[in-house]
Amino acid sequence: MKILDRYLLKTFLVTFTTVFVILFFIFILQTIWLFIAELAGKDLDAGMVLKFITFSMPRIVPLVLPLSILLASIMTFGNLAENYEFAAMKSAGISLQRAIFPLSISIALLSIVAFLFANNVIPYAEYKFINFRKNIAQVQPALAITEGQFSDVGLYNIKVNKKSGENGNVLTGITIHKKSTTGDGSKTVIKAKDGELISSEKSSILKLELNNGNYYEDVTPKKYEDREKLPFAKSSFKKYTINIDLSELNKVDVDEENISNTNTMLNVNELNYTLDSLHKSFKNEVISFSENINIQTGFTSFVNDQTHKKDTIKKLKTIPKDLLSIFTKKEQQAILTNTLSNLVSTGYNIDATQVNLATKQKTINTHYLALYDKFVIAYACFLMFFIGAPLGAIIRKGGLGLPIVFAVFIFITFHFINTFGKRISQEDGLTPFLGAWMSSIVLTPLALLLTYRATNDIGLINLDVIFSPIQKLFKKLIKKQK
Repeated sequence: MKILDRYLLKTFLVTFTTVFVILFFIFILQTIWLFIAELAGKDLDAGMVLKFITFSMPRIVPLVLPLSILLASIMTFGNLAENYEFAAMKSAGISLQRAIFPLSISIALLSIVAFLFANNVIPYAEYKFINFRKNIAQVQPALAITEGQFSDVGLYNIKVNKKSGENGNVLTGITIHKKSTTGDGSKTVIKAKDGELISSEKSSILKLELNNGNYYEDVTPKKYEDREKLPFAKSSFKKYTINIDLSELNKVDVDEENISNTNTMLNVNELNYTLDSLHKSFKNEVISFSENINIQTGFTSFVNDQTHKKDTIKKLKTIPKDLLSIFTKKEQQAILTNTLSNLVSTGYNIDATQVNLATKQKTINTHYLALYDKFVIAYACFLMFFIGAPLGAIIRKGGLGLPIVFAVFIFITFHFINTFGKRISQEDGLTPFLGAWMSSIVLTPLALLLTYRATNDIGLINLDVIFSPIQKLFKKLIKKQK
């Protein structure tokens, strides 16, 4: 490796490392802020908080890595151009392509590392992250409930005045609001003097045993005028047990869809296997639905005796315009009633199956997106370098001023298009491949354009293309007036 190659590589890597550490720290702070409600006021020791943050770190890398490469490349090549080091290289016969060649190899290696990281480390970290949160609630169930305020725990909002005991599992002054499944507010309130939380590491069910309390439930009368009296039912108990499913509790996340699905916890091989199973399930669902519809819509004879069937067949030798006319009035009424019932039933069946198939298709799409994302992050490293390096050489500005403005603008554009494409493809508006690769497809021409302009020493915007025709037009007008 020549001295120039070592110099460029060292300059870029130092800048990249510095930028990556700073941006990673900023994104970690954002993660802590998003999970502050889950961490604060629950008596977690420093070790548990550190584990929580450590398991959430790998998911930040796909955001930080491309942005760091983009900003580092703009700053590095902007400094070289600003200090006329590029001019010295060009005077020595070294082109821009030759200058960035060793860095291109480094970025290629970094892209491979990024793919391996996304394929192995991130799925493992997601698995550990979700299970760690689940274990916190199972081993120390009192952490899910905060003193003096209502805590959202599954289907219940729970408030306690005081927690005591070794693990805070003994509760005093308990008020519970049970959520309504119909979405019309809470109609059930449970109050108890004290209680105890009981859990097991082997089970995802949290048991809450209440002592000496009352159970209140609003009653909705059938008559509208009786509803103004706000009637309710009340019962007292000495002991009452509530079972809370902690698996529902662990689905609450900043990115709820990714947590509730398993696609983020799978590598490429596992995703391919899962997709094969999902496709088979979808195909079987379609075949089963079509067979059931054919059975439901088939013509059923209302007359079972063979004599009546023979008479009906004789009548059908000369088919009338109105087929119902070959039946009696009673049979016609039965046929029409049955047909209407079948139509209504088939309509409901079609609607329900349509929703079910749409859900299955959305699951398939999200797994495809998770598969393509592992390759997109590798390509994004290349893309951001070949946007940042020529852009820095063109603008000829280093430091954190203008480069960070360009970097943030380009990265926001990349991230917005990426998010937009994924949302559309999840709803089956685009193929998952286009949805995942849309941002890369849109920004690749920009990388090619900037590389071409930087190689040929053309500025970022050639104003002569705009003003030259206008100048020619003015010169012609002046000549005509003279």
